[in-house]
Amino acid sequence: MRIALHGATGRMGRALLRVVHERREDQIVGAVAAPDVPEQGLDAGDMAGIGHLGVAITSDLAVGLLGADVVIDFSAASAVPVLCRAVKRARVALVSGTTGIGETGDAALNDAAQSVPVLWSPNMSLGVELLARLAEQAVRALGDDFDVEIVETHHRQKADAPSGTALRLAEAVKKARDDLSTKHGRQGMIGARKKSELGMHSLRGGDVVGDHSIHLLGTSERIELTHRASERDLFARGALRAARWLAGKKPGRYALGDLFG
Repeated sequence: MRIALHGATGRMGRALLRVVHERREDQIVGAVAAPDVPEQGLDAGDMAGIGHLGVAITSDLAVGLLGADVVIDFSAASAVPVLCRAVKRARVALVSGTTGIGETGDAALNDAAQSVPVLWSPNMSLGVELLARLAEQAVRALGDDFDVEIVETHHRQKADAPSGTALRLAEAVKKARDDLSTKHGRQGMIGARKKSELGMHSLRGGDVVGDHSIHLLGTSERIELTHRASERDLFARGALRAARWLAGKKPGRYALGDLFG
């Protein structure tokens, strides 16, 4: 598989370069980054410390996508609409893990999906996707006798809150209980907790890759469903697995859960 990276100089871009190099099953043919990054023009492999690849980092999407079967995107939300227009022109499949894309980014993904296969997920871990499914089943089974709270923890540099993964988990929970409304944190004299609340809490600090817990709190008992990420490479491996699955598919919008069948 011939892969282009969008956001190649970021944490996930570097992780993908390492994982592809270690597996030696696929080929990096393009590396795109924002025009203001200092790594512009450098060899992507040299930048990632894996040896010379012969692929220069560029801000030109037309150059970066040339010859690719699929582009894997971990960039900024503001860059997603531009990327979507480029994949339509280049007829390249798109796997995106960029978070915080909002309605504008989602609309751009839907538009691109008219021409190419598109898979977007706020978390490329298959374990997290399974967690979302388990959460939906548990909440549906327990009903409103159990309160639901979601807690996520990330490193101090993370810009958005709550995390895209926490929002994905909240979506899964609300599929089981459509009476729930999200409440972000609590402060002051707020009164007793309502059955219809879905608590959402974000912790930030240190170098935590990503922890997510769903707390199901009943009378005299509680259940905790938790996923902890210990290294970023797991997201790179998940994105690669998604890319292999997506390449060659018909145009349309796909989700990580589709890999389960």
